[in-house]
Amino acid sequence: MATIVALLSVVVSAPAFAAARTDCQPQAIRDLERLSPQGHAIYAAMRDKKQFLTFLTCDDVQLGLSTAVHESVHILTEQLDAYPLIAGGSVPRQHLVSRFYPPREIAGKFKADDSYVQTYLRRGAASSADDLLYLLDELNAYSHDLASATKLVDLHKRDGQVDHRAGLAALMTFLMHYVEVARERKAPTWEGLRRPEVKKVIETLWQQAESILVGSLAIRGFGGEAYLAHICERRNGEALAELLGRPPVSAAACGSVATAASPTGAIAK
Repeated sequence: MATIVALLSVVVSAPAFAAARTDCQPQAIRDLERLSPQGHAIYAAMRDKKQFLTFLTCDDVQLGLSTAVHESVHILTEQLDAYPLIAGGSVPRQHLVSRFYPPREIAGKFKADDSYVQTYLRRGAASSADDLLYLLDELNAYSHDLASATKLVDLHKRDGQVDHRAGLAALMTFLMHYVEVARERKAPTWEGLRRPEVKKVIETLWQQAESILVGSLAIRGFGGEAYLAHICERRNGEALAELLGRPPVSAAACGSVATAASPTGAIAK
């Protein structure tokens, strides 16, 4: 699966992944069940548990577990033809969105060398570059990823911190801009996004993502500041606000987010 290969290229190098320890896995699964029952529910739902364990390495158990949850969500999505939700249940995929304009067309709004742009919006890199169906898949997987990471903080034993929040913030930003471009100049897609069955999927996945993102803001060192600042600029979310019938992120939540992106931020000037 292209998304699996793409994510691995972001979070770990191939040689390190291949040589990684796996002796921690039994205890790690017990810790997942204890600390993140919703993440463990993804493990429990896997028909082939070895597919989950493939991504669970021991160099950083917090990262290994959240990555395993992320990738397992992709697998379950394909099996169910639906997006599994963190609170339980799922929302069916709407395949008509595959006829909408390709997400790669928004790549020019961001710095070309940003790793998330390279991974999810560059032509040929992943299915999400060509099809909104899979961009929504990534949004959902990163919601599960961050939801687990926030519950597994006590398992982080290495120096430094991984930018656990950056992935979800990036995918939320991509969807925000996708909707903006649709409203501005892609009339067929804009009309399609407003169809009740499509709108319900976007509303459900966005609300879930927003809740998880806001809930993570108190954790320092989780990254994503440039994307967070962009999400919180009201003018960037006007089209999505029109689609949702409400602001994409609450003003109260954005009050705790720095308004200036870092010099190496992902947003093109």
